[in-house]
Amino acid sequence: MIDFTAVTLEKIATHFVGNKLRDEKIKVSSGTINGVEHETEKYLLKYFLSPFQDNEKFNFSNPTELSLNAVYTLAGRIFSEPDSFFENSVELAKHLYESSIHPKVSGGEFSICLLENVFLDGVETVALGLFKTEVKDVFLKFSSRGHNYDINHETGVNIGKLDKGCIIFNHKAKQGYSVCIVDSNRSSDTQYWKDSFLSIEPTADNYHFTKNLLSLTKDFVTKELSSDFELSKADKIDMLNRSVEYFKSHDRFDKNKFVEEVFDNPELQKSFKNFNEQCRESKNVEISDDFAISSQAVKKQSRVFKSVLKLDKNFDIYIHGNKELIEKGTDKNGRKFYKIYYEEEK
Repeated sequence: MIDFTAVTLEKIATHFVGNKLRDEKIKVSSGTINGVEHETEKYLLKYFLSPFQDNEKFNFSNPTELSLNAVYTLAGRIFSEPDSFFENSVELAKHLYESSIHPKVSGGEFSICLLENVFLDGVETVALGLFKTEVKDVFLKFSSRGHNYDINHETGVNIGKLDKGCIIFNHKAKQGYSVCIVDSNRSSDTQYWKDSFLSIEPTADNYHFTKNLLSLTKDFVTKELSSDFELSKADKIDMLNRSVEYFKSHDRFDKNKFVEEVFDNPELQKSFKNFNEQCRESKNVEISDDFAISSQAVKKQSRVFKSVLKLDKNFDIYIHGNKELIEKGTDKNGRKFYKIYYEEEK
């Protein structure tokens, strides 16, 4: 749990980082920003921090040696020597520039913030925030002048949408710190923020286990079952609903109980267990067979579980519960139909 209620902005530096491939250059500021007006600081912190609530946690990584991870090392220098903040903010900007080599990477303002009075899982700590602004919006400005109005426009940042962000908590340094990220553009061709710049991997915690197990179950039901079993889309939706319901109604995950409750015949249960093991090996996915379920991960992952049965372009049926109340058939003319039973019309 992240708590920014008492957060204070101790230091901030902003540099412009362009796309190196397009030779957009990097523009380094002359020093930190001083004297941010109080109300402006409130909006600034809202813009930077509001997307970070119960985000998935990551750790910095490196295939050879953790100290070779640039952001990990530079963050450590700032935590241990706060007076080195500005010079290391410049090095962070340079590293981001070297990572911005994909043609779709947009240039923008890169802000580095030192934050104090931050609470992570109830423990007070210091944090380093890295935020990049890539998209600008146009705002209309209405100004009263005498008995009339002037209307102008200004280009600025929408504080309701952070393009890219990272918060590094000064916590578990030897394991690669605790890190949370935001990336409004998650297409595979612009993953430079997470992969090239930060080089992070998910933390092996309950959030991670819950997220991976739900994702694995969704892949099994929507992709694997089609080739091995004769199941209607209504049956598949029912399985997805039952899997989410298991996570919502239990405090702990138990693999055997989960399989028994979600998959109602031995062949399906065996197939899921085999798929589970294959995914762990082929995709190097780390999932425990017994863990405390993360309600935050369930809430986030359940959004992508579709419970809609689409019939041609005429009907959408939302299935939320008992599959016994829906029957599939074919009439004497060969037309397919679903028969739905209900008690009350709303």
